[in-house]
Amino acid sequence: MKKYLYLLVTLGVIAIGLTECAPPEESKPPNVLFISIDDLRPALGAYGDSAAITPYIDQLASEGMTFRQTFCQSAVCAPSRASLMTGVRPDSTRVWHLGDKFREINPAAVTMPQYFSRFGYHTVNIGKIFHNYMPDSVSWDEPDMRPAQYLRPEWLGRDGETFYISEEVHRSQVVKRDSLLKLRPVRYADGWNTGPAWEAADVHDTLYYDGAQTELAKRTLDRLAKKDQPFFFGLGYFRPHLPFAVPKKYWDLYDPQDIPLAPNPELPEGSPIFTANSMYELRHYDGFGHIGHPTSTYRMSEDTARILKHGYYASVSYVDALLGDLMNHLKALDLYENTIIVVWGDHGWKLGDHNSWGKMTNFNIDLQVPVIVRYPGQKNRGAQTMAMTELVDLFPSICELAGIDVPTYTQGLSFVPLLEDPTRPWKTAAFSQFHRRPRVSADGKRYMGYSINTPEHHYIEWYTWDHESGTKGEYVTAELYHRLEDPHETTNIADTAVNKAVVERLSQQLAKGWKGALEEVEKEAGD
Repeated sequence: MKKYLYLLVTLGVIAIGLTECAPPEESKPPNVLFISIDDLRPALGAYGDSAAITPYIDQLASEGMTFRQTFCQSAVCAPSRASLMTGVRPDSTRVWHLGDKFREINPAAVTMPQYFSRFGYHTVNIGKIFHNYMPDSVSWDEPDMRPAQYLRPEWLGRDGETFYISEEVHRSQVVKRDSLLKLRPVRYADGWNTGPAWEAADVHDTLYYDGAQTELAKRTLDRLAKKDQPFFFGLGYFRPHLPFAVPKKYWDLYDPQDIPLAPNPELPEGSPIFTANSMYELRHYDGFGHIGHPTSTYRMSEDTARILKHGYYASVSYVDALLGDLMNHLKALDLYENTIIVVWGDHGWKLGDHNSWGKMTNFNIDLQVPVIVRYPGQKNRGAQTMAMTELVDLFPSICELAGIDVPTYTQGLSFVPLLEDPTRPWKTAAFSQFHRRPRVSADGKRYMGYSINTPEHHYIEWYTWDHESGTKGEYVTAELYHRLEDPHETTNIADTAVNKAVVERLSQQLAKGWKGALEEVEKEAGD
């Protein structure tokens, strides 16, 4: 081995001498493969989840950097993705809930793929990068590509998560959708989001939507590999979003008795009544129309809870296998080593935590997300960092990794220095928020909750909210959780006398916002 290394070094020195007078060959800019996994909490082996079977994502993590303390800016799809893709936070995008369309609100917004296009990148989108029915064709050279079998005219407004294998389920969906559209013609997922909450058909991976997408992605990479220009490829997987409909072999990977139930099955003691979401997403699926609000006396049976959690983990393993297939194809095309690969989840997901299923709260189970980055020439392969990072940091970070100018308007911080030194001093806070609407609030009122996470504490302030002007009103109440002593957020300690000084300090830090956190990093760098 040493002789081999010595020979390589010797040949390298000779080559340098021979080409000393020749101009250096210009290297091709790195490609970007930008992979979103919908509703993915850090249920991955790389994040210490011993129940999760995710060998391919874990392998990618062993070759890249795993960010262990990343927070989304809002725990629901549209606001989180609008923030990430534009590089600014929800109060700047003014996208606060699921139905807000960022392009209608901000017609001149420049998204990440749009920005990369300015630097010569060919941009392609398959799957859910923006919110499902908001593909934003303006952002891509090749927008909203879909597998050919799903290109029926009556399905163009349909979301990829709504497809099942069962013909009986499909017929039921058609009948239900027809009835729903007669009551209200504009609906989420074009009215197709009905059916069972899970399915385990014994079929090939490609017969479910995400598998078909992966085949299309591989064929698209075949084509992109022949182009002279670099690509920015956004690939958005729909699972593990409900329904948990994936091939049977991924269900068979698990014994449901080995998957632990939620360690915090109750709402936090002392939490305000409106902090929890109503679980209306799960209520759309067959057999769940009766479930109560998390603040009610309703408790899901253990058998049902185990099936749902089993389905979530099976869905994660399905996407993991698809990613493994995609990475192997990238290597076969000789693209792997010159591609920046980013895998991210848009928000977390409760699996019985806080007597709830789904997202849409300010609890950390909904705010914390996985982010894994592998890039050309990376030195710290397999490293992890516990530094506080946010999804809004991705825009400036990927720009810096690609060697293009970082936009001055982004409201995140490039984490490239952490890639080089995972333990260096970093920003001490991450900021999130959630708009609680009257129809899902336990008290029927409207609020905005502003959240700050520090390494030790999670603090939330709730205000009344004027949704027409988009401004906060009066302070209502606060929540405080000790992240080290109470990681599952079981007790709100904001009103305890012993924490008065902590609340005052965090309230001031929250008021300073993300700019204040960045100033701390700049000060540390100056010192």
